[in-house]
Amino acid sequence: MAKSDPTTPRERYRTQVRAEVMERAWEQIATAGASALSLNAIAKQMGLSGPALYRYFANRDELITELVREAYRSLADTFAAAAADGADLAGLAHALRTWALADPQRYLLVYGTPVPGYQAPEDTTAISREIATTLLDACTAALPPAAPASPLGTHLADHRTWAADHPAPPEALALFLTLWTRLHGVLSLELAGHFTGLQFDPETLFDAELAALLP
Repeated sequence: MAKSDPTTPRERYRTQVRAEVMERAWEQIATAGASALSLNAIAKQMGLSGPALYRYFANRDELITELVREAYRSLADTFAAAAADGADLAGLAHALRTWALADPQRYLLVYGTPVPGYQAPEDTTAISREIATTLLDACTAALPPAAPASPLGTHLADHRTWAADHPAPPEALALFLTLWTRLHGVLSLELAGHFTGLQFDPETLFDAELAALLP
């Protein structure tokens, strides 16, 4: 016998409405950016009044937080699945690019220009740490034995609070930061359209940056 759904019809309806609001919000972000997100505009699209929609999301920031959580969770799950399949550091880098190109709005919301006046709550940071942990594990595994010290690694030996309690050695921290910043630089330019008309393949540039960074 199939298990009965423990939720009530009202709870299921609330979940459906919130899901549709978020879908409409992603459409708005794709058209005008996250800073232009408007609950009143979404309510109008859905045939609801503004006050009615505020029963599902108290304000714009609550909606943005749910979108941020959804984006981070999607990338964290993508990395976890890739790592479970045996992806190395290069594999994770390509998983990042594939994820970003599949839905640029998710990428740009969490890694693009910050939304004015918005501050993400602590639990969204916790999800982003899952992403960092997977990459730090891969950076540690990619380092050759007795990797020579670099100026950045030496600096990070005493400046590693951002890595929380991850046991990665300083050179793995250095590899993580250089990889993360340079690959995001290429991806951000690509997704913002800055390579349009330059007549080269952005993936080739991404691969070149990755090859230059890997030990």
